[in-house]
Amino acid sequence: MHEGLDELRERIGAGGAPKYHHANEAKGKLFARERIARLVDKGSFVEDGMFANALAHGLPADGVITGQATIDGRPVCLMANDSTVKAGSWGARTVEKIIRIIERAYGQGVPMVYLVDSAGARITDQVDLFPGRRGAGNIFYQQVKSSGSIPQVCALFGPSAAGGAYIPAFCDVVAMVDGNASMYLGSDRMVEMVTGEKTTLEAMGGAKVHTEQSGVGHFLCKDEDEALGVVRRYLSFLPSNWTEQPPALEPMPAPETDLAAIVPESERRAFDMRKLVKGLLDGGEFFEIQARWAKELTVGFGRLDGQVVGVVANNSLHKGGVLFVDSADKASRFVQLCDAFNVPLLFLCDVPGFMVGSAVERQGIIRHGAKMVTAISEATVPKICVVVRKAYGAGLYAMAGPGFMPEATIALPTAKIAVMGAEAAVNAVYANKIAAIEDEAEREAFIAAKRAEYETDIDLVRLASELVIDTIVEPDRLRDELIQRYRAAHGKDRHFSRRRHGVTPV
Repeated sequence: MHEGLDELRERIGAGGAPKYHHANEAKGKLFARERIARLVDKGSFVEDGMFANALAHGLPADGVITGQATIDGRPVCLMANDSTVKAGSWGARTVEKIIRIIERAYGQGVPMVYLVDSAGARITDQVDLFPGRRGAGNIFYQQVKSSGSIPQVCALFGPSAAGGAYIPAFCDVVAMVDGNASMYLGSDRMVEMVTGEKTTLEAMGGAKVHTEQSGVGHFLCKDEDEALGVVRRYLSFLPSNWTEQPPALEPMPAPETDLAAIVPESERRAFDMRKLVKGLLDGGEFFEIQARWAKELTVGFGRLDGQVVGVVANNSLHKGGVLFVDSADKASRFVQLCDAFNVPLLFLCDVPGFMVGSAVERQGIIRHGAKMVTAISEATVPKICVVVRKAYGAGLYAMAGPGFMPEATIALPTAKIAVMGAEAAVNAVYANKIAAIEDEAEREAFIAAKRAEYETDIDLVRLASELVIDTIVEPDRLRDELIQRYRAAHGKDRHFSRRRHGVTPV
């Protein structure tokens, strides 16, 4: 036997010097190996490349731990930066280990988990790790290749700096620990040197910034255990790869909820759509994604009769439920995620349309809206559109309306489908005539009559008789209707178009 092998293993397993462990503990940060132990099933982790750079001083495992394990009995591959080793920075063997484990996850068709806490590349090793075919760029190539084939999920515990920031960016979802996690392409010192701006890492790329403003982060977590819980819960809704179906559970009833009382009849009254969502789903469980960003649109996972569904819902509690640039992007990405992993989609529509005005036009609202419409058009999983209240203008299209081949378009009795609301329509068509009527009572009577005509024109029963909508359902019957329709859609043809891929309007 090789002398000192057990001692070497122990030294590698201990990570960096004690002072770095103490510094992490002071920040509430766990050792990378402890993170793995808390995430995976006990005793299931099998490590690869433990002796990477073993002949170098102070570089145990070359700063990254990689291997395979199970989570809730299901196989996964994972990597974890060890921030006690040169701040979790990358060397040539670090990069090779990360590439290998992603290749393995893709090859075996199992989820890939990234536990990130890294200062980025070691500049002193740049020739070895940066430019070549097996250099750092190949990490992102492998992530893109794996995207939509296997779930990729990231928990971010510290920095993810420079090029390394793209590891979280290429993941399906990112959980960030408040106060410690950050993503940035250039450090605060670099930003000041290049642009003259004085800032901090937290202000520029902290967890709140990315989960509330940029949308790059998906979950803001109070501590590391919560972030690890997000990883486990996210994976519980998804199959191991794109060829499999999402994991089903034993059906549970929805909580006893007066769904009709949740939805105000007046479209002018805002309400929290998430209450309706939870009233429909098994056990009231709704795993909301990006809850802090673009709040006018709610997305997330739940179950109906034990089967996973992805929910896309307008929330009038925020900005009236109007679609903006960010909410269009949020919907596009979530719809693509669900379609990639065979998760049926449920659209709950209460939308006045897309935002208008010079500010959003400069931001490219047309382009971003087109992305949302593209994603919904291309999604071939079973789709059901429920018009809860208003579905006006292109908002109907963006929420998988009848023209986008849903399995059904269902209307609640409170639903209205039109190019625009009655008040706006009457003003648009009769503005000059209304202005010409001098008597106030006569003017009000004229407006009321034209509004009544408009309401008759878009009456729900008329729309159902014209086959615009498939059925009108009372709120207390909606859950059963959805379960039956999704069950009937199981095994549908998933073919969409004869082509290699479309050209996304980005």
